[in-house]
Amino acid sequence: MPIVAQSTETTDWVSRFADEVIAESERRAPGKPVVVASGLSPSGPIHLGNLREVMTPHLVGDEVRRRGHEVRHLISWDDYDRYRKVPAGLAGVDESWAEHIGKPLTSVPAPNGSPHPNWAEHFKAAMTESLAEMGVEFDGISQTAQYTSGVYREQILHAMRHRRDIDAILAQYRTKPKAAGKKSQKPVDEAELEAAEGSGAAAEDDGSQGSAGYFPYKPYCGNCEKDLTTVTAYDDDSTELTYACTACGFSETVRLSEFNRGKLVWKVDWPMRWAYEGVVFEPSGVDHSSPGSSFQVGGQIVGIFDGEQPIGPMYAFVGISGMAKMSSSKGGVPTPADALKIMEPQLLRWLYARRRPNQSFKIAFDQEIQRLYDEWDRLDAKVADGSALPADAAAHARAVGTATGELPRTPRPLPYRTLASVADITAGHEDQALRILSELDPANPLATLAEARPRYDKAEAWINTQVPADQRTVVRREPDAELLKSLDEPSRQSLRLLLDGLAGQWSLDGLTHLVYGVPKVQAGFSADATPKELPPEIKTAQRTFFALLYHLLVGRDTGPRLPTLLLAVGQERVRTLLGE
Repeated sequence: MPIVAQSTETTDWVSRFADEVIAESERRAPGKPVVVASGLSPSGPIHLGNLREVMTPHLVGDEVRRRGHEVRHLISWDDYDRYRKVPAGLAGVDESWAEHIGKPLTSVPAPNGSPHPNWAEHFKAAMTESLAEMGVEFDGISQTAQYTSGVYREQILHAMRHRRDIDAILAQYRTKPKAAGKKSQKPVDEAELEAAEGSGAAAEDDGSQGSAGYFPYKPYCGNCEKDLTTVTAYDDDSTELTYACTACGFSETVRLSEFNRGKLVWKVDWPMRWAYEGVVFEPSGVDHSSPGSSFQVGGQIVGIFDGEQPIGPMYAFVGISGMAKMSSSKGGVPTPADALKIMEPQLLRWLYARRRPNQSFKIAFDQEIQRLYDEWDRLDAKVADGSALPADAAAHARAVGTATGELPRTPRPLPYRTLASVADITAGHEDQALRILSELDPANPLATLAEARPRYDKAEAWINTQVPADQRTVVRREPDAELLKSLDEPSRQSLRLLLDGLAGQWSLDGLTHLVYGVPKVQAGFSADATPKELPPEIKTAQRTFFALLYHLLVGRDTGPRLPTLLLAVGQERVRTLLGE
């Protein structure tokens, strides 16, 4: 079956897939739009692992579009899936939700307080908003709308006529042992365990097989709306179908040529849609890579609908590092909306663009986000001066914009860690934040906070939502008289050297030079001496000096970068707290 090979080369994976997709589309449907697809089940919060299901075809489709081809990126909302279970956050709290298990997601009420008409629309809305912020354009298809309006009627009747052929394909896998020695990829961390369950569609249902035989179609009950039904009889000529509900005991006979309250089982539904929509490229998660899985079986069943399986890679799990206040205890994992509160869409796009689909990676909600931003800013600079490697430059281009144009960006992208420190210290006081940020570079001062937004807002949100209260920075109100009194002469001298240099070095670069230079000068070296010119003891002396300053300013061993902290505190208050 046609699955794109996974290369280990450090070249641009998106371009390689685009080459194959264009060629395959021309072979299958010359002159028609290239169709790439994703599938999402709004059975709960659509998390960052699910986002890879969207970003992989988005990036490939966008590259195809950049080359002048018309592209349709379909997102099938599997909102006609059954409501499988009560989310962990509601289980044991509100038992009434269990009454809806087995109903279509669009027939379940929205969570309490939601403005949306049902459960599926509530979770679709959050994802749709996030995709818009990320510049992802798509054609959304509601499977509830498709099935209940009769769009798939001919496909359903065709599947029922060929139910024995479908059953024969499925039978090859029902008792087939898993391939020896082949291990499926495990989620990369505990937070991803729930995410690994995937959507309700991935429950791998292959249809009912009772005394009346096998049927690839499951009606929703006309009385209780649940899919706990069994087809007991079906006539191909009249399309009369009889079913019974094991949940409420209801039974009825309907004409399938007129009946729109049911759906094909997942392992038949997915390949039917490939054929119906003419999908050329669609990725699938590693949970679909085992023998008998939906993607593997679909590759054979799609032929019954006169279609072909899409090409596309298996994609690896996306993990999370650090979730201080995320709702992991409530059964949730972070969503794209959660990530976009603390990072710009360019950074989030880059995380998906720079790794091949078969490579797992983590999205940082902890201190690691600062390092990621540093790495991104370095890449940004390399692209600007033309020194970036081709694959890195390509990933950067895919992160900052799409075929339709660049995403809105921060006019003055100051270092994220600096912005986070300022947001931490100022605790929401925008006038203070602007004062500090305008002093970072006196030769080119920041005029308004708008120049630093939205990056400043993302850094502030990170501080407020991901940094525990006991790790926040609180500047002393009064000098630590006892500590100041206990200082030995070398320590007093270090403070005098710092205070003497404050006025002349009051900028981010100047204060960086000053705080690192004081221990050098005390040891008899020039403040400009490089690490290679200094003995190892200087590093120890610097750490000791930094710890003293942190204690005197914020009462802790560590804190934000000292130059930023000094600017935040202000010259007058620094002088007071350091005992001048």
